[in-house]
Amino acid sequence: MSPEPVSPARLHAVDVSGDASVVEGPLHGYHHETYVFPLSGEMEGDRSGRWKCREPRADLLWFDRRCFDSEEQLLGSLSGRIEGIPDLIEVGGIGLQRFIEGDTLGSFHRSGTAVPDLFVSQIMHLFGQMIEVLPADLSAERRCEAEDRPEDGDTNGFLERLVLFTEQRVYQANLDRFVGLFEDLWLGEESFRFLRKNVSGLRERPFCLLHADLHRENFIVDAGRRLWTIDWELAMVGDPLYDLATHLHLMRYPARHARAVARRWRETVEGVRAGSANGWEHDLRRLLAYKRAQSVFTDVIRTALELDTGSEVGRRRIAPAAFKLRRVLADAAPVLGLDQPPGTRRIVTALMRWCREHGSPSGDTRP
Repeated sequence: MSPEPVSPARLHAVDVSGDASVVEGPLHGYHHETYVFPLSGEMEGDRSGRWKCREPRADLLWFDRRCFDSEEQLLGSLSGRIEGIPDLIEVGGIGLQRFIEGDTLGSFHRSGTAVPDLFVSQIMHLFGQMIEVLPADLSAERRCEAEDRPEDGDTNGFLERLVLFTEQRVYQANLDRFVGLFEDLWLGEESFRFLRKNVSGLRERPFCLLHADLHRENFIVDAGRRLWTIDWELAMVGDPLYDLATHLHLMRYPARHARAVARRWRETVEGVRAGSANGWEHDLRRLLAYKRAQSVFTDVIRTALELDTGSEVGRRRIAPAAFKLRRVLADAAPVLGLDQPPGTRRIVTALMRWCREHGSPSGDTRP
């Protein structure tokens, strides 16, 4: 039996560190395989600390629309404009990001809990700095075609491209394997007709840089309790209110805290560029509705694939996954035109049928 191939990222990490024993990884992460290491003595110079080398995970399903060719290019163009982002260097023709030493915000304050004002203030400062970065300020190469970019301020066009991505790249692109599961959960083409009807009619707002993935695991708290923002892979240019909606959706703040954060966001962005929060109360509900609907399609696929990775897929393993999907479906039912979401028993049956018909041959779908 031939040995598993060694990833190019690990090979480069060993090469520039000079010692395989100091290379840590691969680190946990959805989009990339990441290795962390110090530079060898001859390369270190004034570049002390640890650095990270990454490569995209093989056969990765992308469930979010991306705007920039390279995260490293984007970070380079943001240097001096956005505080609290990783430094960049190039070693051996490959870009490295400084590894931020610390723990994630989520390790201190788990999902669903409030966040201390010290950190909320720093998050608001980040929002304010991103509002100042206009499309013309970014030198990083864009992956989307010029004709696929809405005009500045066209928030409805911006949201339509997000809906279209979910429809085409998440739903339609995976129908060969997941159509039966979608149908069993009462999800189909008509879901997107209801979605468009329920999220249309946004007010205009000037576009700016968006991180588009601001959750607790993408904030690192260092020893001085300073927040660093990592993983700019999904950054884009667009409606600033979408960044707030994504942040609220992913952070799962308690309701009162979420309202307070939203009000602080409005004060922050309006203080930087007037009109950035135009119609925010009306439109935030619509953008949050889109995020809930997006989660349905991504979570259905991810849940099925995660179940397929185990050696046994019985009811004991499927039931907790079904309960989670039931909550996601219930949250998005109104915006997707469902009178009521499918019940837990139906979801369990649908997942077991999918694992039996489309899962890996080694899967065990015994009750």
